[in-house]
Amino acid sequence: MWPLILANLLVGLLLGGMVFFAAVATPTAFKALPKEMSRAYIRAIFPRYYALMGALAFLAAVTLALEHPSLALLMALVTVGFVVSRQVLMPLINKWRDAGLAGDKQAMKSFRDMHRMSVGLNLVQMLTVLLVLVQLAAAGAMALEGVRP
Repeated sequence: MWPLILANLLVGLLLGGMVFFAAVATPTAFKALPKEMSRAYIRAIFPRYYALMGALAFLAAVTLALEHPSLALLMALVTVGFVVSRQVLMPLINKWRDAGLAGDKQAMKSFRDMHRMSVGLNLVQMLTVLLVLVQLAAAGAMALEGVRP
């Protein structure tokens, strides 16, 4: 019972954090701060975002491993997405953005393409986390009714 409660909490926190960051924190930074400050803020906050969300996804995967291995696998894939975003995509996005701002038009195209890829990956992760949360809610409801999922 406790692993299911903990998994629900972790997955709920993860989804809430992802939605808040995408819908509130990032857009607000670009609207409320001057351009240079917003860029600096985004570059400082994204590594922390990826690390925290990746840690929550990893802990959820571990918590789910014994009773819900298919959901654990999905959360492990979400974890990998955060690692790839932090360690691969983000450094490339920053590099190409800097080169684009310095006048390299091809770098700016690469930046836009990589940024789209990063946003797409985050959306897929968010939808996956939502799917896991719905599955956990269904499993919890069945457990309360005495039905083993």
